[in-house]
Amino acid sequence: MTKTFAPVPPRLRPFAPLAALMASVCLVVAPTHAGAQSAEGNSFSSPTARASGSISRLSNTDPNTTALQDSDPSSPLGTAETPDSTATATNPHTGNLNGLRGSTGMLQATPMNQADNLAGDDLNTLTEPSENQPEQGIEPGEAPAGPRDDASGLRLGSFMLRTSSNQSLNTQKVSDGAGSRHRTFFASTMNGSLTSDWGRHALTITGASTFEKNISGQGATEPNARIDGDLRLDLSDQTIAHLTAGYAFEREETSNPNALAGATQQARVDRYSGGASIERELGVLRGTAAIAATRTTYGSVSFADGTRVDLGDRDRNAVQGRIRLGYELSPALIPFIEATLGRAVYDERLDASGFARSSWSYGGRAGVQLDLGEKLRGELGLGYATVDYEDARLASIDAFTIDGTLLWSPRRGTNVDLGLRTTVQDATTAGQSGWVEYLLSSGLSHELRSNLTARLTGSTTWRDFSASADQLNWAVGTGLVWNVNRYLDATANVGYELNDNPGGVDSKQWRAGIGLSLRR
Repeated sequence: MTKTFAPVPPRLRPFAPLAALMASVCLVVAPTHAGAQSAEGNSFSSPTARASGSISRLSNTDPNTTALQDSDPSSPLGTAETPDSTATATNPHTGNLNGLRGSTGMLQATPMNQADNLAGDDLNTLTEPSENQPEQGIEPGEAPAGPRDDASGLRLGSFMLRTSSNQSLNTQKVSDGAGSRHRTFFASTMNGSLTSDWGRHALTITGASTFEKNISGQGATEPNARIDGDLRLDLSDQTIAHLTAGYAFEREETSNPNALAGATQQARVDRYSGGASIERELGVLRGTAAIAATRTTYGSVSFADGTRVDLGDRDRNAVQGRIRLGYELSPALIPFIEATLGRAVYDERLDASGFARSSWSYGGRAGVQLDLGEKLRGELGLGYATVDYEDARLASIDAFTIDGTLLWSPRRGTNVDLGLRTTVQDATTAGQSGWVEYLLSSGLSHELRSNLTARLTGSTTWRDFSASADQLNWAVGTGLVWNVNRYLDATANVGYELNDNPGGVDSKQWRAGIGLSLRR
């Protein structure tokens, strides 16, 4: 008997190939790895045993710990699982799934693309060795060579400290409705991680910051910084808990629809976050419960005539709860379902336009986690979410959500990472609720030689407005990292960004730079 299926709705058609791809992978992988589990033993049977980058990280033991997780601390609803980047010192640009580009954990987001390492042209932090190293040659009578000595860090008691510093000279050209502007600037980027070396439990603190100083030309600087901490508590062989905290800041991007036109400097955005979660294994079942609290504050916007506009009416607090249940078909394949509930409350009941934008959010989704080892790992979740505003004049926002991460290493020394993120962002325009934002980001890194790595990154952002024309943002970047010695790297990168605004003026940006990185 021939079965017929209803046609895919037009809004979902762009995502149909992704859903079909993941479904095909599930059908192929499930029977294959069921046998592999019995042959090799269930090496993922304990959360403690899985704590160092295996499927436990993909199950989002703690959704609040990733470098990309709180892309908007004001968001009350978690719609995507994110690998735990703060649990390792791995740089997200190296291709490690931990901290993968484009992942997210909250629905109502004000993304910090610079602070969250989503800038397509920022390759200054690509100084760590890739996870899937190329094989080293073996001379007769010699033992196999290990990975290159990369200045593995400084031991401080039971902790290991790893730091890197990049100093670069950059040029930038921006073209928009205000004309064309060019600037040359010096940028200083610092990265660091402090990880414990305990027999039980683990504490990881990671940080990054970039500060700029203009040498010539015109244009606002783009400083950013963030620090995250994650305390993992191994309560038993079947139970793991996480306590997390974080802080991040950057200036709001001019391409953001909420940014004020004509400003010489956009507002500073500060995020504070904290959370707790617990995950427990019950046979083949995987249960997770989590709660997160965040706060977002906005500074003032500056204009050429000295005028300053305070954006304090956008300051808000949020709390979110999440419950998740997964079923282990095999160590490599875990389908899951998830429900979320959130609440966002603004400091001021009414914004500058007289609207009450505090809201409740509800969401649910289903998906699958995939772990085929270092060659292929990832997660894809499809769902639906709603944001209801207190002000009856603001229409609720309903969104189909698609969120996921994927790391593929087709050969040693080559890594491909993909990220999908869905967010709902509040508007500041009178009478408008907000918009749904879909982000697809990708990265490709390849070791051309043992001491030379090439990187290509790209992203596409689609802003879906209900009352006006949609917007598209395209960004691409490429760069090289030359490992001079165990302590010194030379970097070079170039990037391009296009913001397609059908209802206004398009903007374009070129950026290039060269630099040196010191590692310890």
